[in-house]
Amino acid sequence: MEKKKNLSVLMIAVLLLTISLGKLSLVSVLAFDDRQYTKDFIRGVDVSALKMLEDLGAHYYQNHEKADALRILKNNGANYVRLKLWLNPYDEKGNAYGGGTNDYKTTLSLAKRAKALGMKILIDFHLSDFWADPANQIKPKEWEKLSYIETKNVLYLYFKNTLNKFVEDGINPDMVQIGNEISSGILHDYGKIGTNDDFSGLAGLLESAIGGVRVSNASNTKIMLHLDQGGRNQLYRWFFEGLLKASPNLDFDVIGLSYYPMWHGTMEGLQYNLKYLASTYGKEVCVVETAYAWTTDDGDGSGNVFIKGDEKVGGYPATVEGQSKFISDLKEIILNVPNHKGIGFFYWEPEWVPVKNGTYATSAGVKYKNDKVKPSNTWDNMTLFDFMGNALDSIKVMNRPNENLISNMSFEQDGVTNSPKNWKVWIENNKEFNTVKTEYGKAYDGNYKLTFWNDKNYSCSVYKKYTNIPNGTYKFSIWAMTNGKQDVIRLYAKNYGGTELNTSIKTSDVNWNKFSIDEIKVTNNTLEVGIYSVAKANDWCNLDMAVLRKIK
Repeated sequence: MEKKKNLSVLMIAVLLLTISLGKLSLVSVLAFDDRQYTKDFIRGVDVSALKMLEDLGAHYYQNHEKADALRILKNNGANYVRLKLWLNPYDEKGNAYGGGTNDYKTTLSLAKRAKALGMKILIDFHLSDFWADPANQIKPKEWEKLSYIETKNVLYLYFKNTLNKFVEDGINPDMVQIGNEISSGILHDYGKIGTNDDFSGLAGLLESAIGGVRVSNASNTKIMLHLDQGGRNQLYRWFFEGLLKASPNLDFDVIGLSYYPMWHGTMEGLQYNLKYLASTYGKEVCVVETAYAWTTDDGDGSGNVFIKGDEKVGGYPATVEGQSKFISDLKEIILNVPNHKGIGFFYWEPEWVPVKNGTYATSAGVKYKNDKVKPSNTWDNMTLFDFMGNALDSIKVMNRPNENLISNMSFEQDGVTNSPKNWKVWIENNKEFNTVKTEYGKAYDGNYKLTFWNDKNYSCSVYKKYTNIPNGTYKFSIWAMTNGKQDVIRLYAKNYGGTELNTSIKTSDVNWNKFSIDEIKVTNNTLEVGIYSVAKANDWCNLDMAVLRKIK
């Protein structure tokens, strides 16, 4: 919230400067918000296993030139690093558990490398000695015999002291996670969600952990709560309703989601969940874990978690092009969260190439988890590097998204009006000027929406014309809600150097849905896009959050 406030103050200052100088247009000032948003948009990578892989002999290349994997990722647009932290990932004989062996020293060294490259840092506190997820929330060995009250106290001190140590060692994290995939709770059984949906134990532990963050020397860091199954709104609704009932004033900033389309629901389900969370709780949302396969081949013969059948469920082919398309579509979904609450994504372990012993666990780690799975790397076909460490072409999607070229994208600039700023309006009968107007309330994004309606038959359109834009491929989209009875209602794109493109709007009056023209290949530096309707009396359509973005 503080960051958003500062941005608003800056925008006002720029606007005042604009008025005093009389040199810049109001449109250019208001467009600044989207430019800043796309600049700050997180294109993160979780590279917690990188040091382990390098120590085991992994090498990385781009364009046949050997380079640091982190630098390659940064050069292709990654701007944030996520690093997990375990308390004591060693057995009583000092044998490492593997999987990156992310103790404080290892995580600090990776954080310093990221900082040196100008990248931001998220520390993922697993609150365990090894992997934490819904099925494994094992207390650290040092905390096993503590009472619940003692655990709360040690948790408070752990966050306070660890973050103080990070700051002392030159790392002030930009964000921290309190636990990893905590849909079943943390530190079982004290923080496990109890029978009859009892969140009290979990709430008390989270309050202590957050309290430790807020009194540390990294007190201004953003705090994230992270769950799995990102496309399943029912899980998130249940979790946050229960948690915030137990702790109504819980102090956190970001809701993090793991989302893998072959396991965690549809992309439409993810879009709905992100909007629901952002609008219901007023929090920023971030897809903090994601990945997709670039092949179904197995780089080390130890098996893969993504196999051929997963392509059908995931919705994309397991190719470099399919992987790239998935990430591009994911970015667009996050960018379409209302009010710029979708802050970005993190690609999970893009560098986990197959090297000998580069496994999720050593024999000591397998024993600690009481696991029946042999040590293996089942992730090598979901990286952004091939089996030999060469950067795939899909790595380029880590680049900053292009800004939305549509100013007044959500019809917020004028209040109620028949002439929304920076849009052109056409109505077949000019006397019926009320056919097109902005209205307050029940919008998809912000407070206002654009409506088409008349008590007589009508034809109308709203549109924008662009000249001197760069040639390339563009995508035009808008969110719509309509009674669906119009003779014609469609998006169009024309005058771009090819034949007119159209997409019909077919939806109900129950929910907002997004419609788009996915590939507009501009070849003459000009483009017109708009929404056109031919309708009978009392047919209606609501429109909001229009986006025109260059995608290639």
